[in-house]
Amino acid sequence: MKVLMVLTSHDTLGDTGKKTGFWLEELAAPYYAFKDAGAEITLASRLGGRPPLDPKSNEPDAKTDDTRRFEADEAAMKQLGETVKLADVNEGDFDTVFYPGGHGPLWDLAEDKTSIALIESFVAAEKPVALVCHAPGVLRHVKSADGTPLVQGKRVTGFTNTEEEGVGLTDVVPFLVEDELKAKGGNYSSGPDWGPYVLEDGLLITGQNPASSAPAAKALLEAVKNA
Repeated sequence: MKVLMVLTSHDTLGDTGKKTGFWLEELAAPYYAFKDAGAEITLASRLGGRPPLDPKSNEPDAKTDDTRRFEADEAAMKQLGETVKLADVNEGDFDTVFYPGGHGPLWDLAEDKTSIALIESFVAAEKPVALVCHAPGVLRHVKSADGTPLVQGKRVTGFTNTEEEGVGLTDVVPFLVEDELKAKGGNYSSGPDWGPYVLEDGLLITGQNPASSAPAAKALLEAVKNA
């Protein structure tokens, strides 16, 4: 099984002067779900090279067994430092794609035509797609074959408005994931804030928050096996 994981290259949190990027747990937990299942993993980012890590995701209270394992894993860290440029990625080389979150994707991947086309190509090829936390916001411009928003009429989840309020960034982010998924016609729902919550609708798998990243990866593995 060949899995593509797509990371943000955006490192600035609006005009706050603070840094952002990808959320470490949302990379590490799925990475090991895939690796331990025997998958071959390719890491890609919009600009290639080392993607920016959200510093908050590496603070003591955000660390997990998976994040510690990742940071101690020389091969994984080398791979992270040498991500493939997204424009050089081809859907035909992979069985599935997973988008970790962090706030970064709201600025770059959500508007990136290469990313949009890539997701559309996976769906057109009937390959499952998974996105977690803020990454479901990357679907805002993704269309189905008939030209309607991909999320329209589909059961979806993503970082809630109240979770965004909880981290104090409601007025900083370019858009709110929950509001955007609803605006595009998604049948949005969520579980309790900060708890694991994953939805699967056809080829599309979405997870609500960092705690949902491992369950979303496991759901994606099952979807690939059953595809």
